[in-house]
Amino acid sequence: MSAVLGDVDGGVFAAVDIGASSGRVMLGHVSPSTGVSLETIHRFPNGVIELDGGLRWDFEALFAEVLEGLAAAASVAAARGERIASIGIDTWAVDYGLVDSAGTLVSVPFSYRDERSRAAVARVHSVIPPEKLYGTTGLQFLNFNTVYQLAAERSLKGLQALLIPDLVAFRLTGERRTEATNASTTGLLDAVSGEWATDFLDTLGLPRDIFPPLIQPGESVGALLPAIAERTGLPADTEVLAVGSHDTASAVAAVPASAENFAYISSGTWSLVGVELDKPVLSEASRTANFTNERGVDGTVRYLRNVGGLWLLSECQRSWTAQGFTQSLPALLEAAAALPAGGPKINADDPAFTAPDNMPERIRAAVRHNGGVLADRPAAVVRCILDSLAAAYARTLDDAERLTGRATSVVHIVGGGSQNQLLCQLTADATGKPVVAGPVEATALGNVLVQARAAGVVSGGLAELRALVSAGTELVRYGPACIHDPI
Repeated sequence: MSAVLGDVDGGVFAAVDIGASSGRVMLGHVSPSTGVSLETIHRFPNGVIELDGGLRWDFEALFAEVLEGLAAAASVAAARGERIASIGIDTWAVDYGLVDSAGTLVSVPFSYRDERSRAAVARVHSVIPPEKLYGTTGLQFLNFNTVYQLAAERSLKGLQALLIPDLVAFRLTGERRTEATNASTTGLLDAVSGEWATDFLDTLGLPRDIFPPLIQPGESVGALLPAIAERTGLPADTEVLAVGSHDTASAVAAVPASAENFAYISSGTWSLVGVELDKPVLSEASRTANFTNERGVDGTVRYLRNVGGLWLLSECQRSWTAQGFTQSLPALLEAAAALPAGGPKINADDPAFTAPDNMPERIRAAVRHNGGVLADRPAAVVRCILDSLAAAYARTLDDAERLTGRATSVVHIVGGGSQNQLLCQLTADATGKPVVAGPVEATALGNVLVQARAAGVVSGGLAELRALVSAGTELVRYGPACIHDPI
């Protein structure tokens, strides 16, 4: 029997999930009786390119990969007698493309790793003090937040900014919308009302319609354009649905937690470390601790802090490969695990590690700056990275508990880092809490489940969606090997 939209026995949904280093198109099969499963249809690389003196995203190449993936997904589904009910899109946050009134992308989108927005920080803060920005938006300070990027633009006359997942959706449907979870990362959304902070737009001289209207996860963006339907082989009435289009919002929606007092770490290029709340924390203490209040699925608040992530490791591997060192990651991790505890650490959040190139030497330089010594061996560098990440996770969770007045009993690690056994064990040791690792594809699962609920295939709130994830995922548990000491 075909799985179609509204079929109570199940549904088939396409998830477009693009991260800062890779992307994928996946098919999700969702049933209230058998749970949720994912199938990878198409994977493709992503990364910044140097163009016109800046670091940018090759959006046209990314969109071509999305179309190729959707065409492959349509072919796979058709061969099984299935119909893809809808498409959901999630990507990283803060970056955007500028589109004119005719819908033309006027320039290649800048990457948050580009330096251009740094100079705009002081300009923004001169008219909107950081305390006021945070008191309204609840957004942690990152010098590449959208508000600073927009302030760095030379001219915005006649243009709209579409955040990357919204730009993909626009190219598919012709409809301009701004999905709410990603909107909350711009620094221009009111954290309490969930509406645009129009007074900030006015103060900064930004057009009030610089962003398209807001849309919530589960709402329809629109049906595919005829040319897109023809190109992909999908039915013309296939809808693109808003999901948690900030990939972390989708990932947190799929955290397989059974209790309310859980902490999460969405571990990938970045690590997003925090807790889930019903309302934002906008205190001065929260601002100085640089915690963010980003919107989640079902109006929740993702109270978290961006911590350095596996970008450090992947960049080191890239440098070592260029130097002719080709030891596999499992072998590197095994060698790193054999090293004694108590080695040197770095501040994994240091902006010095944001840009690419020669990461091993930058890490060794940071250790030297702190008066330490780091052996010039890849295993030693890997152990330093993972020890440093675990320490940062522990500090961040301690801060989250202090600032919210809410204790946590378990840490869920989702995303690529959940496969890193050494990182998971070091995190359990550093936090003194049990760690539950998995699922790896939490982002795509959250994406698909929001679509399935909108289609009526499943019902209930986040607890019910998370129970489906837990039932269908092989989770790995790590217990702390020692009593937690403050780090």
